[in-house]
Amino acid sequence: MATATAAAGAMPADQPMDRRKLIAFFAMVFGMFMSILDIQIVSASLAEIQAGLSAGSDEVAWVQTSYLIAEVIMIPLSGTLARILSTRVLFSICAGGFTIASVLCATATNIEQMIVYRALQGFIGGGMIPSVFAAAFTIFPPSKRSIVSPIIGLVATLAPTIGPTVGGYLSHAFSWHWLFLVNVIPGILVTAVAWSMIDFDKPQMQLWKKFDWWGLASMALFLGSLEYVLEEGNNKDWFSDEHIVIGTLFIVIGAVVFFWRAFKIEFPVVDLRAFGNANFAFGSLFSFVMGVGLYGLTYLYPLYLGRIRGYDSLMIGETMFVSGIAMFVSAPIVGRLTNVLDLRVMMAIGFGGFALGTWLLTGITADWDFYELLLPQILRGASMMMCMVPINNIALGTLHPSRIQGASGLFNLTRNLGGAVGLAIINTLLTQRSDAHYQRLAEHVNYANPAALDWLESVGANFNSYGLDGNSVALQKISGILTQQSWLLSFMDVFLLLTGLFASLIFFVFLIAKPAAPAGAGGGGH
Repeated sequence: MATATAAAGAMPADQPMDRRKLIAFFAMVFGMFMSILDIQIVSASLAEIQAGLSAGSDEVAWVQTSYLIAEVIMIPLSGTLARILSTRVLFSICAGGFTIASVLCATATNIEQMIVYRALQGFIGGGMIPSVFAAAFTIFPPSKRSIVSPIIGLVATLAPTIGPTVGGYLSHAFSWHWLFLVNVIPGILVTAVAWSMIDFDKPQMQLWKKFDWWGLASMALFLGSLEYVLEEGNNKDWFSDEHIVIGTLFIVIGAVVFFWRAFKIEFPVVDLRAFGNANFAFGSLFSFVMGVGLYGLTYLYPLYLGRIRGYDSLMIGETMFVSGIAMFVSAPIVGRLTNVLDLRVMMAIGFGGFALGTWLLTGITADWDFYELLLPQILRGASMMMCMVPINNIALGTLHPSRIQGASGLFNLTRNLGGAVGLAIINTLLTQRSDAHYQRLAEHVNYANPAALDWLESVGANFNSYGLDGNSVALQKISGILTQQSWLLSFMDVFLLLTGLFASLIFFVFLIAKPAAPAGAGGGGH
């Protein structure tokens, strides 16, 4: 890596891109796209998987949870493994292993097999994500960041956004097996190109002797338990469930051991010293919040469309595709703006646009459809790109190239943890606020309310004419209306909270110093 750094520093900043590096980089980007896409590709098709494997509703949730737990462990570990094995070997193993794991998922015959295979898929796939970020900021000169940074920003945000769309289409047009089989041919190609084209650094096998196995075990316990608690906490009513209590205890034990070893030993499993760089620390904080917005809204839109509008997975995907188009169209524009605008100004515009988009959603009703959701989705997609590209540049663009491999894992971890924390908070708020709104609305539907009595009598009379128990049917109908309205009001509460969160970030953006030129910045030598 030292050789790579020295060579990079010696290269002129305006040198043309090396074609071999460019091909290798795009292969890596596609591998990252597959890995991130698979986080959400099953989210809209869990019902089909549940039916196909004869699984219970609690069991099928682990198809998603096992992937996330395994991935969140691998992402920070990948920087250390890349130093030991080299980027070429690590990425090739991960791409090939991800492809094999995808085949295993498609051939699973019961839910237990599927959970194990999904965990394997998530762990191996997680190693591809940070490698792309590290490559983008080490093999290309700063003058090319207006091109490569929007590419990785687009993939990191577009893949989870269109995941439900792709998943819904595949499960409807073919079967749930194709959610995984779709990875096979691209995975083979990515593996072949990665093995033959990547030549960014050299392995340092002597570091195996210093590898911190206790640090790895404690990190796995800490992050795995954290992801489990965040994913399952709301469903299990948090600390009223003994598994959540035990998981929280594991979080504390794992965190204490992990952080103690991270600052004590010579070669920690994750190098936390990158947080000593103020821009990296702030960039990671903003990445955490963007994870809340990215994964939170990717969850909220389908939930609204399915629960309130009654859409199936394909209809949800078709409606949500607008955000993906907005990201794709805005990516090259954002890339050009990085050359002329202060990155802090770009982030402020992005956060403002995101806040405006969620504020528009605070007026949501049960009648909102594609056209009512069009502008909020466009604002979400364009603003996401306007934020992510400068955040990437601020966090990683000012680090010395020798620090980027480890730092990219931490940076991507913050986004995933932001999504996990955000989803846990959003789910809890939706549950608690919908219960509170239902109780408040139900107080007005009683025998002292003439309008409510007239409605019940009118609806009941209609069903009595068909020989049914009109009173019971009318009560069920009004209970359904109250449930729907309470959910709508809870959606409004969450959108209002997200509006405040992103609007407040506009102020924090200007607390950071204007990004300086990266230390030891250089070009694409190796």
